[in-house]
Amino acid sequence: MKPLFALLRRFSAVTRTPCLRRYAGRGLVGGTLREARLNGPTVPPTQLSSYRGKPLIINVWARLVRPLPRRDGLARQPSKRYKGKPFKVIGISTDDYPEKAYAFLERTGTSFENFIDARLELENMLGANRLPLTLLIDAQGRVLAKHYGAKDWDSADTRQMIAKAFGIKL
Repeated sequence: MKPLFALLRRFSAVTRTPCLRRYAGRGLVGGTLREARLNGPTVPPTQLSSYRGKPLIINVWARLVRPLPRRDGLARQPSKRYKGKPFKVIGISTDDYPEKAYAFLERTGTSFENFIDARLELENMLGANRLPLTLLIDAQGRVLAKHYGAKDWDSADTRQMIAKAFGIKL
């Protein structure tokens, strides 16, 4: 019964939320993120625009996809790996059951801020039709790149890609 409830909840959220259109999230690269409210289990509610001023990596995830441990190393010491040029890493969970997402975050010891997208607004605004999705955002809020799927975010190739996107010389 729970999976059916979750499906119905997702359908009703999509049909009643005005920002969710057929082409939501397309054409996002090169564009500026619009404002959105972020609600999290361990951090106070905030606005997406509050992260402007330094580069940002947004990871859209679901508990069953398990992307967090690979990105946690990236979030712990970005200034050490990127020659003193820090950026912020945040996660956005699209889980149907927020309490399970909270438990997953606690169990994995995730060190970066995470938010719950209960109404699926961010999932659709960011074009997260496949998970995990990671977006690289510049200090002005422009989307530089979107990456679908799991990645080793501590590999040399990936560090080089992040450095290039954010204009950091390694």
